[in-house]
Amino acid sequence: MTAPPGAPGSAHVGSGPSRDGSDGLVAASGTADRRNPSAPPEDDWSPWHPGELARRLERVARPWCVVGGWALDLWHGHQTRDHEDLEFTVLRDDVGVFRQALSDMTLYTVADGRFEILPEGAEPPPPILQIWCFDARAARWRVDLMIEPGERDVWICRRCPAIRHPRAEMVASTPDGIPYLRPAAVLLFKAKHRRDKDAADFERALPHLTHAERRWLREGLDRLHPGHAWAQAL
Repeated sequence: MTAPPGAPGSAHVGSGPSRDGSDGLVAASGTADRRNPSAPPEDDWSPWHPGELARRLERVARPWCVVGGWALDLWHGHQTRDHEDLEFTVLRDDVGVFRQALSDMTLYTVADGRFEILPEGAEPPPPILQIWCFDARAARWRVDLMIEPGERDVWICRRCPAIRHPRAEMVASTPDGIPYLRPAAVLLFKAKHRRDKDAADFERALPHLTHAERRWLREGLDRLHPGHAWAQAL
């Protein structure tokens, strides 16, 4: 693929869930494992605003960024729609650090419809890519922690590891310091599902994408989803 879409000044920024399933994992409408009746109901979401997440993580000096629908709204600079959840990504080696910062949450690993408590001090096994954070005091899910395959200074696309760029070129920040994945990469993940909200997100973003971002997204679509309708629109 060509150079990444994150050249300085190429994206809008602003302050600001998506059970978006933005990375092809568990979406909000997924079914909790009926063999684990102790897991909280999967629809009991009251997600934080990204600003609240950033406040809780302000002392964490490890890479992370908001992804999914909220990432697009941080880029737009305002909230464009309701979000069913809030998703952010971290590196696998850093999960324990983020768990400390979210120590008042109960963490559940999510895989193939199974929701299992992640014991205190335990590391998520390699197959686990998604952890939901439950606020027991409020009896609500607050945020979806997703494990990404990158490195400290390198962003790697989960669906195609050959797509990789310096992290600084793929992650932007709002004026008040909330990191988010740049829009072309968010849309590349969303393209898999083609849900109504994903199509609406694409239509809102399209007029504001730079030429470089359009080219990057089109090449990504051609590689991962040949013949995708969005590629023609780009």
